Amino acid sequence: MAEEFKIYTKGGDKGETSLLGGTRVPKSHERVEAYGNLDELNSFIGLIRDQDIQAHYRDVLIRIQENLFVAEALIARDPEKQTRDLPELSEDDIFILEKEIDAMNEELPPLSHFILPGGHPTVSYCHIARTVCRRAERSLIHLNQLSSVENIIIRFLNRLSDYLFVLARKIAKDCGSMETPWMAGK
Repeated sequence: MAEEFKIYTKGGDKGETSLLGGTRVPKSHERVEAYGNLDELNSFIGLIRDQDIQAHYRDVLIRIQENLFVAEALIARDPEKQTRDLPELSEDDIFILEKEIDAMNEELPPLSHFILPGGHPTVSYCHIARTVCRRAERSLIHLNQLSSVENIIIRFLNRLSDYLFVLARKIAKDCGSMETPWMAGK
């Protein structure tokens, strides 16, 4: 029988946590901030997946969530210590996002203005996830200035934010919601 995974360990009661590899760091550490932002993004993507959307979108979002867990694990490991083998992101993970973006864009009118987020709750959730994705990307870029981050993770997040923007537009179209263009100075 497998050992039960205990939720609380009391190890973080003094404001520290362990990276994969055992190194203790403050919970405010740049690496913890980066994987925390990825975790928040993953939660918002789960919220999108829970909406009344096409099954295909749900399947893609599950794969994205799995890839975000991979990214979280890669960021949570101590780069100075040998850790167990972890799964990796691949070029195929980025290609799938690009393929999905291209397929949705074929059904959307071209952009002529910036779009204000909103119009339908699911569309708004996509835009929230997009902005959290951009924050996660920024935190990874900051971390990369201090300690090397695999470039594929940053590239994956950059493409994911594009995917979430196009998904918002496609869901708006699917549910008959109007996009509100931003008209500067009006």
